[in-house]
Amino acid sequence: MPVVNDKWQYVLPNTSEVCLLECQAAFKALTSREKFYSHYMSQASWYGALICLFQTSPESPGIFLLLQKLFSAESISSLKEKAKTCDFTDDDFQSFLIYAAGLYGNMGNYKSFGDTKFIPNVTKELLDKLITASAAGKADPEGIKSLWNHVADPMYSLEPREKQLGLGKEGTTTYFSSNCNLADAKAAQEFMTAKNLSAYNTRLFKSEENGNVTYEICLAAVKNSDSGSGDLPDLGVHQFTLKGSSQPVTFKVTRGDYSPLMQHLAENLAKAKEYKANENEGQMLDEYVKCFTEGSITAHKEGSRYWIKNKSPIIETYIGFIESYRDPFGVRGEFEGFVAMVNKEMSARFEQLVNQAEHFLPLLPWPAAYEKDEFLRPDFTSLDVLTFGSSGIPAGINIPNYDDIRQSEGFKNVSLGNVLAAGYKDTKITFLSEADKVLYAKLKIPSFEVQVGLHELLGHGSGKLFVKQADGSFNFDHHNVKHTETGEKISSWYEPNETWDTKFQVISSSYEECRAECVGIYLCLSAEVLSIFGHEGSEADDVIYVNWLNMVRAGLLALEFYAPDTSSWMQAHMQARYGILHVLLEAGEGLVSVDRTMGEDGEPDLLVSLDRSKINSVGKTAIGDFLRKLQVYKSTADYKSGKQLYDRYTNVSENMLSLRDIVLKRKQPRKMFVQCHTVIKDDDIDLVSFESSPEGLIQSFVTRFPQSCGIHAELKELWEKDAAHFS
Repeated sequence: MPVVNDKWQYVLPNTSEVCLLECQAAFKALTSREKFYSHYMSQASWYGALICLFQTSPESPGIFLLLQKLFSAESISSLKEKAKTCDFTDDDFQSFLIYAAGLYGNMGNYKSFGDTKFIPNVTKELLDKLITASAAGKADPEGIKSLWNHVADPMYSLEPREKQLGLGKEGTTTYFSSNCNLADAKAAQEFMTAKNLSAYNTRLFKSEENGNVTYEICLAAVKNSDSGSGDLPDLGVHQFTLKGSSQPVTFKVTRGDYSPLMQHLAENLAKAKEYKANENEGQMLDEYVKCFTEGSITAHKEGSRYWIKNKSPIIETYIGFIESYRDPFGVRGEFEGFVAMVNKEMSARFEQLVNQAEHFLPLLPWPAAYEKDEFLRPDFTSLDVLTFGSSGIPAGINIPNYDDIRQSEGFKNVSLGNVLAAGYKDTKITFLSEADKVLYAKLKIPSFEVQVGLHELLGHGSGKLFVKQADGSFNFDHHNVKHTETGEKISSWYEPNETWDTKFQVISSSYEECRAECVGIYLCLSAEVLSIFGHEGSEADDVIYVNWLNMVRAGLLALEFYAPDTSSWMQAHMQARYGILHVLLEAGEGLVSVDRTMGEDGEPDLLVSLDRSKINSVGKTAIGDFLRKLQVYKSTADYKSGKQLYDRYTNVSENMLSLRDIVLKRKQPRKMFVQCHTVIKDDDIDLVSFESSPEGLIQSFVTRFPQSCGIHAELKELWEKDAAHFS
């Protein structure tokens, strides 16, 4: 049954596609030792991925447990037969399957891309009947009923604060207790910066008694706070006076968040070590185990250093609290763990790009003083994903995110080839002319491979941060380097213990994605870059056109991810792409236009146009000027100027806001991925595959976390413990 009013924005349509991440051929080519290594790394990644449930919403772990019980107790076909006796139509049951697949695919009930809530497109009353009639409901009526009663209302609720992730009145978050707001986040960050304590693996819980506030900074770790603090000297209670205040505030640094899950994680990493390919992998895993056991980000950074040194492995992995997109304050990492096999053919192209990086970096629109003293050549590989345990799967990654390592020691880039192949084919192309649709369909993936390569390697991998060291020295010539926009000497920089994330906070992720996207479309104009990817002559010109056209169209599609009620953006990459569209529209001279029109269905439509003859002149100049400013404000730690610039270009005008309804009504559902699973069988590792359907995605999680594995009781205990912070 269809939902009414604006609730259609908060359901996953029955037309949502599920794609299989195909990796059979790549996995089959592995040796037995490599298969065992990938198996235990995958196990660690999936146990860690359950943390994402607790990082999404208070109800997500409970919904996950309910679905696991329902689908483990009987087959989907059996459950469908019972649904018919509960007055479900076929569409109703499909809606329920889509919701369940979405919960599993996003590791929570908020979209990983967009951070908006989704609810079942079937009534609570019907779902109540089905749960009662199910095999799980019959086998444990009290337990199932209790679980359902705890999650039913929040599962369906669309109160304003619950429609999207955010902090305080802006939305829902579980990175902070429900009584925290932006001022609390800033206070905690001031304390953590002073203590040189990373926020990546933390959550912040606030309590108040007799008017006295206590902030608990809780670290993810196997050990709890009673396990001894010699390995983490900042554990314990601190009295800290915030700037502008005369009274100290109490901060407690504790550990033990997600402890049972961290235990499974550490155990599987230790097993993976038995199958390491070299000493770098072994030392990397030792440090990761230390990090997850003790809660030490210092250990994770050490592990990342060994990971960088592990050049061109057959099995590429990374694991930990990595990306900060979903923290409303922009400094806490969501759990992520991936395992993938190298695609040698595409990796060879990326290697050529790396080898010529020093030639391409000077093409960027900022002086040499704003570039790193030495380009640290990274591994850049194309991978076929076996396992990606997190709330979502990107097309490419540039890691680690630790500024001090990236600036002076190195990083790695990966492009996820089977994700690109499976997830980035448009089934229906909107807002383009018929001629553009043909070219777009042909070249979107080839052009996107170029964009991902440039975005990750020369986007995230470029640019210098100006830092004043603890001894008073500078890592740049502060006497002679001039500010590109003012012509004056540099007057701002990063102080000791300050990082990009902590300085630019809320806007840091999106601002950086915008900078990297600009680098991609700017450098794709180079014939030498395109030739590396096999594009020459007129085809190269078409690839440039489609890459720019894709960026402009994405800027329009981004309106879906803007929340007018709070004037806020819900997705970092889409905010970035909207900013680029704004820059190109402002450039004028007929470069880009977005026009209202009428669709073949008689409903309002939009047409995006890009004058390809002006990309190299008008377009390049506009993006170059914008990109230079983004980099200079980043380099000089000039948050005020950077925010002013970024807010200006990502502000949604009344005219653009008026197009949002059309964008929403013509939006295409985002694809979901079903991943393979590894099992030990007869002293070997088998790869289990699932069908490309909601049923296949659901079955993959039933197979991955069977009722017999004991994890469900641990999840329930963690969920009940967490409830006190979000009541």
